[in-house]
Amino acid sequence: MDEKTANSLTIDHVSHSIGGFSGHAFRRMTHISMFIIPLLYYQSGVEIASYFNLQPQQFVSLVCITILLIEAVRLKSGLVIIGQREYESNQISALAWGALSVSLVFLIVPEQNYDGLKSGMYGIPLIFGLTFVDPLMGEIKRQKKDIKMAITVGLFCSYFIWLGCSLWIETPLMISIILAPLTVLGEIPQVKYIDDNATMILFPLAALMILLPFV
Repeated sequence: MDEKTANSLTIDHVSHSIGGFSGHAFRRMTHISMFIIPLLYYQSGVEIASYFNLQPQQFVSLVCITILLIEAVRLKSGLVIIGQREYESNQISALAWGALSVSLVFLIVPEQNYDGLKSGMYGIPLIFGLTFVDPLMGEIKRQKKDIKMAITVGLFCSYFIWLGCSLWIETPLMISIILAPLTVLGEIPQVKYIDDNATMILFPLAALMILLPFV
């Protein structure tokens, strides 16, 4: 086990979270609740955006820009709120990275010629991987201090999501088999300035865009 990985297992994220355990729990619940975003977008995105006289992708861009502007102000002031961690006072927060990566899914991944949730056959598993696999692996690392267990359980969860989407919304099976481990891979690197909320989507997203011409 290298030093960076060892450090990630020994850091007590609860004690470094604003609000202590309550803040940590709030962070996890907020993270998991993000699963509703792709469901709303692919099922009702046109209707939601129409309230603002925008196209769905325009609405996504506007929301993303707004979040990033708020993040810039937050960084300038050094503010951290409940659920955030102390180090986020001077670096881009997990929330901002998550907003950016989720927005890129909606803006980059081509929607399929289907109505409703089936049009998100790629976007839904990409975002579900972030919302469910990340907190699961994080809690195993925090409580069990076992990176191998975290990876194993993360792979099981990721394959459950991707293969489940193959059955549910007809995500191509080969795409699911290839991309599921890349979701987990995005959780492993310990990079100081890029949160895993970004890499857990960007890794499989990049692979997807390379593979799509062959699907």
